[in-house]
Amino acid sequence: MAARPPPRSCDTFVALPPAAAGGRVVFGKNSDRPRDEVQEVLHCPAARHPPGAALQCTYIEIEQVRHTYAVVLSRPSWLWGAEMGANEHGVCIGNEAVWGREEVCDDEALLGMDLVRLGLERADTAEKALTVIVDLLEKYGQGGNCMESHMAFTYHNSFLIADRKEAWVLETSGKHWAAEKVEGGVRNISNQLSITTKIDRQHPELKEYAKSKGWWDGEKEFDFAATYSYVNTARMTTSRGRYCEGYKLLNKHKGSITSETMMEILRDKESGINMEGGFMTTGSMVSVLPQEPNLPCIHFFTGTPDPARSVFKPFIFVPNVTQLLKTTSPTFGHDDPVKKQPRFQSKPDRRHELYKKHESAAVAMEAMKDEGKEMLQKIQMLEKSKISEVESILQNGCLDTNQVVNLFTQCVEEELKIYS
Repeated sequence: MAARPPPRSCDTFVALPPAAAGGRVVFGKNSDRPRDEVQEVLHCPAARHPPGAALQCTYIEIEQVRHTYAVVLSRPSWLWGAEMGANEHGVCIGNEAVWGREEVCDDEALLGMDLVRLGLERADTAEKALTVIVDLLEKYGQGGNCMESHMAFTYHNSFLIADRKEAWVLETSGKHWAAEKVEGGVRNISNQLSITTKIDRQHPELKEYAKSKGWWDGEKEFDFAATYSYVNTARMTTSRGRYCEGYKLLNKHKGSITSETMMEILRDKESGINMEGGFMTTGSMVSVLPQEPNLPCIHFFTGTPDPARSVFKPFIFVPNVTQLLKTTSPTFGHDDPVKKQPRFQSKPDRRHELYKKHESAAVAMEAMKDEGKEMLQKIQMLEKSKISEVESILQNGCLDTNQVVNLFTQCVEEELKIYS
């Protein structure tokens, strides 16, 4: 395979009370991927599976569990897993590419994106999702090409996992891992290891393996990021870089972070959080997780590139939710070039309806002539109206399920109308 491209990644954020406003947890992620890659938003209902059933992930088959939870996912449309998503219990997960001292495995195993979806489908709390991921990591390993291309793009993974009460950062290096519990304030992850000396859970051989490789002498305090990568952890929050820029943006708004604040952070181009170029932000997500269990969690997804020129559309889990047809990409069954050996010999058109219309509209918005300006204003007004609509649901504690089944799909229709 060809040489790897330079490291690119995403940014995932969480704010918990008292950093987040209104006694809520606010989660956000930008997915930074190859600029021509289509990201789709799809809903998979809860399901029961027969004993001994198998599950085909992106590259490998694994054992299925008896029951999987309903999930809403934002994912590169060529693979099985997801870049980010949420489940019916208010668990949210986003993952990042990370590199370190340990060689990355090119062999096909579970992708980090497969682990995101598996964590969401199988766990009803953040910590249970962490356990699901590390157990699968131990059993099946992580590896395989993370790009729909002849070029190998492989990496280790880090994850930010949140629920209504807490968040966990899970960072991996091959099969080894460390996890940090976040119970308040703000936390972000980017394309570097960031867990230092506060390690709340870990792989049983984490320290011994580091000693055997000569990365740690067993004497000084164990610092995961410094040991397993080349990060200068003393300068992590002061050096220029997306991890540091994200940290600064979160701290700037500490105490008053809302869904709109998180959207503003994800739209920030100056910091590099909203990435442009060969790799760009191809999809974005923001979730609001109220701590009161009787209130619904709200999950916003763009389903289109560049959050500065996209609409964050709200989704709420209710029974019989309308399927998200216009943000779901076409499927190609056994003819999909991803499923054939050798893989990636051709690249089909995976654009969904919203992506196609947004692609044309983005050109006009980029030019910022009268038509583009007007379009941008209209989508901004649409987003504001949807944020107000879901905020009133949270304030009143009153959920009309008949209205909410179409919440996301109706917003997509209104967005499409603006583009046409």
